[in-house]
Amino acid sequence: MSYRLGVDVGGTFTDLLLVNEATGGTWSAKVSSTPADQSIGVLNGILRVCERAGIEPSQLDHVMHGTTVATNTVLTSTGAKCGLVTTRGYRQVLQIARSFVPGGLGGWIIYNKSLPMAPLACTIEADERIGAQGEVVEALDEAKLRVSLRGLREKNIEALTVCLINSFANDVHERRIRDIAQEELPGVPVSLSCEVVPEMQEYERTVTTVANSYVRPRVQRYVKNLTAKLQEKAPQVKLHILRSDGGLSSAGSAEDFPVNLLMSGPAGGVTGAVWVAKQAGFPNVLTVDVGGTSTDVALIQNFEARLRRETTVGDVTVRASSIDIRTVGAGGGSIAHVPELTKALRVGPASAGADPGPAAYGRGGTEPTVTDANVVLGYMPEAQRLGGDLQLDRKLSHDAVKKVADSLQLTVQQAAEGIYNIVNENMTGALRLVSVEQGYDPREFALMAFGGAGPLHANALSKLLGSWPSIIPPGPGVLCAMGDATTAIRDERSRTYVRKFSDTSATEIGEILQGLADEAAKALSSENVPADEMRTNYEVDLRYRGQGLRLTVEVNLEDLKKDGLKAISSKFDEEHKRLFTFALELEHELVTLRAAVRGKAASVKRPPLDEGSADASAAIVGKQSVFMDGTPQTAPVYDRAKLKAGNKVPGPAVVMEMDSTTVILPKHVGHIDAFGNILIYPDGYVAKTPRSKNAPSSK
Repeated sequence: MSYRLGVDVGGTFTDLLLVNEATGGTWSAKVSSTPADQSIGVLNGILRVCERAGIEPSQLDHVMHGTTVATNTVLTSTGAKCGLVTTRGYRQVLQIARSFVPGGLGGWIIYNKSLPMAPLACTIEADERIGAQGEVVEALDEAKLRVSLRGLREKNIEALTVCLINSFANDVHERRIRDIAQEELPGVPVSLSCEVVPEMQEYERTVTTVANSYVRPRVQRYVKNLTAKLQEKAPQVKLHILRSDGGLSSAGSAEDFPVNLLMSGPAGGVTGAVWVAKQAGFPNVLTVDVGGTSTDVALIQNFEARLRRETTVGDVTVRASSIDIRTVGAGGGSIAHVPELTKALRVGPASAGADPGPAAYGRGGTEPTVTDANVVLGYMPEAQRLGGDLQLDRKLSHDAVKKVADSLQLTVQQAAEGIYNIVNENMTGALRLVSVEQGYDPREFALMAFGGAGPLHANALSKLLGSWPSIIPPGPGVLCAMGDATTAIRDERSRTYVRKFSDTSATEIGEILQGLADEAAKALSSENVPADEMRTNYEVDLRYRGQGLRLTVEVNLEDLKKDGLKAISSKFDEEHKRLFTFALELEHELVTLRAAVRGKAASVKRPPLDEGSADASAAIVGKQSVFMDGTPQTAPVYDRAKLKAGNKVPGPAVVMEMDSTTVILPKHVGHIDAFGNILIYPDGYVAKTPRSKNAPSSK
């Protein structure tokens, strides 16, 4: 038997999903996260899930891990003390940046919050120069460089970045500087811009490579530590880390290029959502991943998650491919408060986190959180055991929410509903960023909610956006781990290639793209991925001649051979119209060529549910007092494990399972499809253009 394990570490819980690759069988577990050392929570979870599956940890073959180590390092400013080597005259590249000016009256201010990653005092200049075409204009002064590097050694830097002008065209000086640095600064990891992001635009290339250095020592320690602990229990196990773009990287690549992991954690949920969407038959989906501290949203179109060429974490934006995920500080642990000045209810972004957590957890938390509001409203019954173990305390939640109620002169239930409604509006705002503001109508998409708290808010979010159905997959609390387990190894190569269409040809572009694909394929071959399982996607960044903005479009090599450069320009014009409503009659200009190679994902097949009738009463395990639409109501409580395909669950209703709770509002119905997904629609809903064979045409 071959076993594949997906692990997702969140702020409150660590989720695990174990897959038997031979049979497709799955087992899940949820344990408390250990922020001080994430590997402890991971290992605790491995023991738990292996016990449930009746296997030994030594039987594990692959561990796929979505981690927030790099993300948290940036957010908490706890990265390495970095040194930076630039070309003479470019020492202040990070300080000047794009000269962002905060406000109309601050014209003399140059403002850049990324400075702590590589302070000016730790930046040195190398006497050298590479020309724009890659020619050596000035040779590297090695003797002077050694003196400068010794000065950095006295400042006790922990990582070094090398980013020279035009090194994307010729990397000979950057590589020589690394050789010298390894002699002068033994043990200090060195990141080269020609390896991290070999593309034009000095500031973007510099800040991306510095960010790589900033998180590198901490990520290296974590990956090495986790690998060692895993191999103690399973000597043959291979560890892979989820990248921001939804692909997997080897442990070694993750250690060397951790800037590609900045959105590793949230990417797992979206890749898991793609897997569920394919099963359910909905190609276009908005995803909502609600965890303990934040909500991550994304857009899936034609079963593909939208990617972006930049990754933003906190105040740092780097040039690294990532799934287009937007985050808002609205999660189960988000704290509700009433500012003394405004007397208006606010929710988040401050969070109770994993320790002490919401008051309902009984771990000493006293602040009113979204979770406490859900408990007070009856959406999370006291009989619910989070992760199968954690008992909720309704009285503690009531006492916490009462603080807000007293400030607003409302009943506790009214205050709780206010918290619930406001956090839903916050999440809706994030969903508009990935849909409306990108030119997409959310009414043309289904909405899939997951994470421990996602199903509590799904119905309400669909109601606000008009996105039907609300899809609640089985095991929504561990869907991120499912994404980790079902994605594939991915590698990407790019090259700056600034050419007007009149100065190049489709043949030349095709040859370069194929060469980039061959380089990426070699990386996958080193991970023993068979060539016949590799799939390649090609992309180009281009713009109108004279334009600063550039857009990314996909390229098909066969179309390029058949239609020439028009295969690229027509897609660019179409995308430009979608975003800006117009296209220009100007010559097009290429900027960057890119090839991404992906291996074959694990084959995981969820067995279909037993067929049942529309009557779901056999799954009712109790009744619950709930507060919905401003009035107390009684709702049946269903055990999700007892629901069958074809069942209909009319609202109001509460559906419980090990890792989450689903709320179905009044005048809505949850349909159980063949794979156990709950599809929530309004009463009498008629799908204008059914997006799935499971969508009801009428009721």
